[in-house]
Amino acid sequence: MKTFEKATKLFEKGILSLHNYGFCFTLKKIVHKIRNLNNYKMLAKQPLFTEDELARQREHIFSQKIRFSIVVPLYNTPELFLREMIESVQTQTYADWELCMADGSDAEHAEVEQICREYAEKDSRIRYRKLGRNLGISGNTNACLEMAQGDYIALFDHDDLLHPASLFEVMRAIDMIGADFIYTDEAVFRSPNVKKIIAMHFKPAFSPDTLRGNNYICHFTVFKRTLLDQVGLFDPDCDGSQDYDMVLRLTEKARCVAHIPEILYYWRSHANSVADSLEAKPYVIQTGVRAVEKQLERLGLEGDVIPIKAEQTFYRILYTIKGTPKVSILIANYEHIDDLKICLNSIFNKTTWPDYEIVIVENNSTSKEIFDFYEQVQREHDNVRVVTWSGKFNYSAINNYGAQYCTGEYLLLLNNDIQIITPDWIQEMLMFAQRKDVGAIGAMLYYPDNTIQHAGVIVGLGGVAGHSHKGFYRGSNGHMNRLTFVQNYSAVTAACIMISKNVWGKVDGMDEKYEVAFNDVDLCLRIREAGYLIVWTPFAELYHYESKSRGYEDTPEKCKRFEMEAHRFQERWVKELAAGDPYYNPNLTLDREDFTVKLIVQRYDAR
Repeated sequence: MKTFEKATKLFEKGILSLHNYGFCFTLKKIVHKIRNLNNYKMLAKQPLFTEDELARQREHIFSQKIRFSIVVPLYNTPELFLREMIESVQTQTYADWELCMADGSDAEHAEVEQICREYAEKDSRIRYRKLGRNLGISGNTNACLEMAQGDYIALFDHDDLLHPASLFEVMRAIDMIGADFIYTDEAVFRSPNVKKIIAMHFKPAFSPDTLRGNNYICHFTVFKRTLLDQVGLFDPDCDGSQDYDMVLRLTEKARCVAHIPEILYYWRSHANSVADSLEAKPYVIQTGVRAVEKQLERLGLEGDVIPIKAEQTFYRILYTIKGTPKVSILIANYEHIDDLKICLNSIFNKTTWPDYEIVIVENNSTSKEIFDFYEQVQREHDNVRVVTWSGKFNYSAINNYGAQYCTGEYLLLLNNDIQIITPDWIQEMLMFAQRKDVGAIGAMLYYPDNTIQHAGVIVGLGGVAGHSHKGFYRGSNGHMNRLTFVQNYSAVTAACIMISKNVWGKVDGMDEKYEVAFNDVDLCLRIREAGYLIVWTPFAELYHYESKSRGYEDTPEKCKRFEMEAHRFQERWVKELAAGDPYYNPNLTLDREDFTVKLIVQRYDAR
């Protein structure tokens, strides 16, 4: 029956995709899904470590002694799941661990106690406690923590599996970089066959905004005991999302969060697991909202948390905007009166933010028509000003020049070939710009045919930088639903980017050596270098008639200039390109924008 239901849902999704996006895009989605599933199968067949490597891990001596307390709350655990879970711990190549199991199973599942005591009698590292009653997932886990005596705590579900090298790799991150909070990539397998991988979650590095939108960290999570002492035990008020709440609290206090981009945790998908369906635990959506609300309160951030979609644990935060600061919209323009009219009219007719100005930087136009329009638009709108840049076209120099005439607290760089879709587009960006930890905010941009032009920038894609999910249709969920919620990226496009005047001044605006290409990516990387986050939001939506203002023709001069600017970027950011984009995963391809999994797994280096 379960198989029939899944097949029905897949068929319904296919019909809906055909209706919304047409045959070509639906076929592309199916091909992408099949390609990734085939890659999962190939990767599942390739051992992450050879037997010789695992043997060397068992003999390795680290510079410090760390004991891990692996905590597992039990409740009516099936015998197969329980035995496989325990034995996956026993096969760890790092041997200094204790397995702490607190059992809240009912009387009808007495075999759980019998099995646990059987293992505990043979292995002194296994500790078991039978609870008088089921205390719920948080209460049962807290009972495990009361038993734990290790230096680090590892969270492990009673029906999942660990890779034999899990603790060794975690220990390596602790030993080499002093990590006090560590998480790994994970795979979902169809029970009972661990080789039947149905999903692999290759995660980004620590991303606070991404985490508030969805618990992407999930499994395998390990953290220092002293962090737990600071934040307290699991909160029963967040049962169902108790791990999410704990991760949010721990990462607030952690000094060194390490992500290990290797599949070291296997999440079992079965009828009663969230991995299979949220129908098993529908309450987790609201407890997830509660977990995020509690973090906002702790951090002194005001805002409302709402689920993005029914039956999905993805969340949207509507941060409270303080006051009504002026936003300066900065638009560079050369001729192309029709594009500029569409852009300005969409701003005038759609924008609901009350206090904004538009500064147009005129650059070497010659037609009488465009200058007549400048006079008209300034006469009809007292918040529009036209200033003149008489030098050659240099996007960076033009914006640096125009910024001097902006009187707002926030700059909003906007291409002249943009058309506004969402009326509250400024609010959706301003709510992040007001945060002290955020330096730049980008928007969701579509081509006129409703395919995605920009959903965040991935550094290294195509050798320099490229746009996430380019070519996906509007309304698509994207890889791991990444098109549906706010995230941190390394960069966003300057076709629509908001930056506070303060941050702009701190990084000295745009680098004028980048006349056309990569100036926005360079700007964002310098903003990050200054200690700020870059945020991309899918809730500020605009159309972008990309490059129409200067045309598409590739002259030898333009190609040479592009190559020079690409080379300049690669030289300036050589270390960052070599290290890889932290908000992307090294196991994903740099040849495509669709998050396709690579078959050659890059090994993690904690250094």
